[in-house]
Amino acid sequence: MDLGLQGRRALVMGASKGLGRSVADALAAEGVAIAISGRNQASLDRVAEELKAAGAPKAVGITADVAEGAQMDRLADAAVAALGGVDILVLNHGGPPTCTALEMKEEDLVTWFQRIVLSPIRIANRLLPAMRQQKWGRLITIASTGVVQPLPGLALSNTLRSAIVGWNKTLASEIAGDGVTCNIIGPGAFATDRTQETLASASQKTGKSIDALVTERSALIPVGRFGEPKEFGPMGAFLASAQASYITGRVHLVDGGVVRGV
Repeated sequence: MDLGLQGRRALVMGASKGLGRSVADALAAEGVAIAISGRNQASLDRVAEELKAAGAPKAVGITADVAEGAQMDRLADAAVAALGGVDILVLNHGGPPTCTALEMKEEDLVTWFQRIVLSPIRIANRLLPAMRQQKWGRLITIASTGVVQPLPGLALSNTLRSAIVGWNKTLASEIAGDGVTCNIIGPGAFATDRTQETLASASQKTGKSIDALVTERSALIPVGRFGEPKEFGPMGAFLASAQASYITGRVHLVDGGVVRGV
């Protein structure tokens, strides 16, 4: 299927590895020019070269940290300068540490509110006006299945990502008439560094080995295994596509069937 993305320009945040990288890979294969962000310039430069080899007509890495709101302005401006504009914005960032609801500390809520809520909204607000003016744009947020079915031990993530869902749904209805769609992808368990971190934390708390925890958790997933990042990115590319122009304001789960609700 031709997704109609030739000539489009994307900024994919947190794309030096993991799920952000998988979306960047899928967009590159469709001929999208891409700016990627992260905190390590050497890693970004390497990935940018790989994206160009995969089909991106242009790829550039820009360092930025979602912990600092002002860096979102710089990132947006740098991406526009490098690509000539941004048609597709993929919001993505690292996840907060594990904890229960009773273990949440106010200082952690403030710290991660900046990274999960404020910074994504700030950069979106910076780039959306141009999308609305040209009557075409895509805003895609990588969140978690926890926004639909809260995950045990991830209280910070469950709490703050849910705020982004409310924002996304509200925003979607406000700008749909301008040809700009807003969608959230909720990944389940994927074989990423983030998953390894949560497994290591659970291992320390329970005394179980990481291998034992992987076996236990895989048994709860209908497909019987963790996902591979390459199985995630195509959803991002489809939601960015011309064919997805009538899909907005939704949470789309890519989770191997683990969420039981309909």
